[in-house]
Amino acid sequence: MLNLVIPFLFRLFSHFPLPLLHWLGGIGGLLVHACSARHRQRVSENMARCLGRTPTSQELYANARETGRMILELPFVWLRPSAEIQAHILEVHGWELAEAARREGKTVIALTPHLGCFEIASQYIGEHMPMTVLYRSPKQASVEPILRAGRTRGQLSLATADLAGVRNIIRGLRQGIATGLLPDQAPGKGEGVWVPFFGKQAYTMTLAARLSEVKNTQVLLFWGERVAGEGWRLHVFSPSVPVEGPLEERVKILSGEVETLVRRCPSQYLWAYNRYKVPAGANPPPSDPAP
Repeated sequence: MLNLVIPFLFRLFSHFPLPLLHWLGGIGGLLVHACSARHRQRVSENMARCLGRTPTSQELYANARETGRMILELPFVWLRPSAEIQAHILEVHGWELAEAARREGKTVIALTPHLGCFEIASQYIGEHMPMTVLYRSPKQASVEPILRAGRTRGQLSLATADLAGVRNIIRGLRQGIATGLLPDQAPGKGEGVWVPFFGKQAYTMTLAARLSEVKNTQVLLFWGERVAGEGWRLHVFSPSVPVEGPLEERVKILSGEVETLVRRCPSQYLWAYNRYKVPAGANPPPSDPAP
């Protein structure tokens, strides 16, 4: 049943204007927050690690609305005409960093955490340079054609999250084809290391750090700030410290950069995501660092 319902809803919602989707998403997010005690607890605990205190009700409500908006804007981002999506990118700050990297002969590694509209970064990049995006097939197979249609616009292409896909990405980086991935995506066993994330050990992917070791690459962080009812502001940042050293040190650096980015707008981070889970078969985390 879900294989039929979800694609239908995606296509239905894609015809709605973005302001209406953001409004409906905000209401839906609040309903989930009100109905699920487990959801509320996870969001509150995770957000508290960032804020250094228990979040207020207003802060939790704001995050619930933004999470709902994140979900309901996806049909718009994936299925509306590319020109219409680009028209809703209200401002772009820092794109000159990507242009400078290309002038210097470097290939961009675009890291987009679960912050704001993380899909909008690749949509913008794909209008300006070739890029391969890493992805995993969705649990609902019927959603895959929609996902692929939305993530293969312009100069975008996809690479599966497996060894063959990673090899394809590395080959592309060496040929000047940018890549994009979620650096705070919880990896599977053997694909990560334990490093602190907001003061708690989180199993963190090593792939982004490994890609940064490829010669003539430049790591940049992207954030699609959601402006409810209007669109998005795209922000581009260079890491505050060089991404260098042994692999685990690079992972720590990138995790810290994600923390810095999230602190710019905690209300738009996906705190409901189970970032601190222990992958099946993985060793348990070491003791958390002292506060």
